[in-house]
Amino acid sequence: MKRGPTGSYETTTTSGEQVRAFVPAPLPPDPAPDLTGRRRQLHEQALIACGRLDAITALLPEPDLFLYAYVRREAVLSSQIEGTQSSLSDLLLFELDEAPGVPVDDVVEVSNYVAALEHGLSRLREDFPLSNRLLREIHARLLAHGRGADKLPGEFRRSQNWLGGTRPGNAQYVPPPPQQVEPCMAALERYLNEGGTDQGTLVRAALAHVQFETIHPFLDGNGRVGRLLIALLLHNDNVLRQPLLYLSLYFKRNRSEYYRLLDAVRGDGDWEAWLDFFLEGVLETAGGAVETAHRLLDLFQDDAEQVRTLGRAAANTLRVFDALRARPVATVNDLADRAGIAYPTAARAVEALQKLGIVREITGRRRGRVYAYGKYLDVLNEGAEPL
Repeated sequence: MKRGPTGSYETTTTSGEQVRAFVPAPLPPDPAPDLTGRRRQLHEQALIACGRLDAITALLPEPDLFLYAYVRREAVLSSQIEGTQSSLSDLLLFELDEAPGVPVDDVVEVSNYVAALEHGLSRLREDFPLSNRLLREIHARLLAHGRGADKLPGEFRRSQNWLGGTRPGNAQYVPPPPQQVEPCMAALERYLNEGGTDQGTLVRAALAHVQFETIHPFLDGNGRVGRLLIALLLHNDNVLRQPLLYLSLYFKRNRSEYYRLLDAVRGDGDWEAWLDFFLEGVLETAGGAVETAHRLLDLFQDDAEQVRTLGRAAANTLRVFDALRARPVATVNDLADRAGIAYPTAARAVEALQKLGIVREITGRRRGRVYAYGKYLDVLNEGAEPL
């Protein structure tokens, strides 16, 4: 269903050039997106996939352990879309105070993303509303350090921005003028909390993501906050008790289609094509997360069985193994602390885990060595290689 543009154009001047800035109409679209036929089936399948993901996280012996690793994987992927080159191993090394030497600028951005996501989730758990104030708080943490710290962290922009092109005059897309940002975001906040003629949380998340990216309310970090908004909305509406659905990998793999469909919504009102893409992404991503959870459970079980063959050394080695499941990159000092055992005992346990092929040393140094739970990291790293 082609509706024509989903907003109006306003002529504004920026950097000495006149440009046509796009001001989106408030959500929901009128008429509402068509959810019949194949799209209805796709919507139902996506909801079922979310239900399966919610069910397996309820069955996980330690859901926080899975969440810890998955949140960090998402931080790496979402930041890669913005051009950072950090890997999951870089982030985990950076979080180890004893292991300096990773590329700082990129990894600080990823670490900020983890802090921003965790702040958003903790606020929602305190029953704080999903609001513009919360989005600004998240943005403040996202740009707290490193690149972007001079781009008004936690504040909506007060100047014109543009996407693509070398200057405003040849930009691919020009978001609303600065004086329209507050009213556009106030309308989006109302939609997030009231839903209007709502067709369910998945549809609301799909529409809200496009609207946020269209408004582009911040000077920097819009893509990352826009992707976080999806996860926060699904968690806030109890579609997922644990926030484990992240579309960054799907958007990363389908970047050109993603941008084409955002333009098609703005220019033609083609919400249906965007919904098909978004719901396919939810179905694929939720299914992938369930498969990853099963693979990790099997891996942990198989490796624990190997450790149990070690006789008298098994008990302490299992303690170290459990510490590595919780944080898969660590020093012997760190493992000794978290396992509650002496340093020499932890060192022997790490040596035993190396012989079993469970742990590998990743620095190549004689001093200050760092060990990784290799197969665990390999599973999490699939698709998270730098672009």
